[in-house]
Amino acid sequence: MKILDFLSKHAILTDLKSVKKEEVIKELVDKLIEGGDIDKRNRAKLIEALMAREALGSTAIGQGVAIPHAKCDCVTKLVAAFALSRKGVDFDSLDGEPAYIFFLLVAPQDSAGPHLKALARISRLLKDKYFRDSLLNCPDEKTVVNIINQEDEKKV
Repeated sequence: MKILDFLSKHAILTDLKSVKKEEVIKELVDKLIEGGDIDKRNRAKLIEALMAREALGSTAIGQGVAIPHAKCDCVTKLVAAFALSRKGVDFDSLDGEPAYIFFLLVAPQDSAGPHLKALARISRLLKDKYFRDSLLNCPDEKTVVNIINQEDEKKV
């Protein structure tokens, strides 16, 4: 499974404005709506599902990375948004550090397999410090896509 198979090219932010957990989630959901990946009328339901997942335990996995995710009947296929925060966000990370790299993942209600595979794929790639540092230094969306594509080609 390749990240570019489910990452929305219209939902990549290299300068996240939000500084609080729920604001980050809203900003990324809004990018998915703008890109046509999520219907606007499902915004509140999706944000609620993502925040409910956060309430179970933070999706910030440490090393500056957070992967907020949820299942929702508002999508028919796996879709993801990506963002970089230049300031860092307190996302209740396991290591207590701010998060700078965000992958927001939304899966259909009945898709356990692809959802878990996508989470595992993203986490595995982001364990690589060189990959994380490369993403953090991306000046624009095109560079993000190129770097993810290079990693996708290497580690399928």
